[in-house]
Amino acid sequence: MSLGIAEIAILAVVALLFFGAGRIPKAMGDLAGGIKAFKRGMSEQMADAKADTPKPDSAPKA
Repeated sequence: MSLGIAEIAILAVVALLFFGAGRIPKAMGDLAGGIKAFKRGMSEQMADAKADTPKPDSAPKA
């Protein structure tokens, strides 16, 4: 099931009527900011996870 040009155009018109022309750019900006914050958080979490794992060279020798 894929959306064609006509379906996308109808959805865009409905969104424009529902939200109004002024609120759509603000909503898209908020969505983009949320995505950026999510990616930043994920990269910080990955960096923390890499820093927490011990390196094979730093393991105590018995």
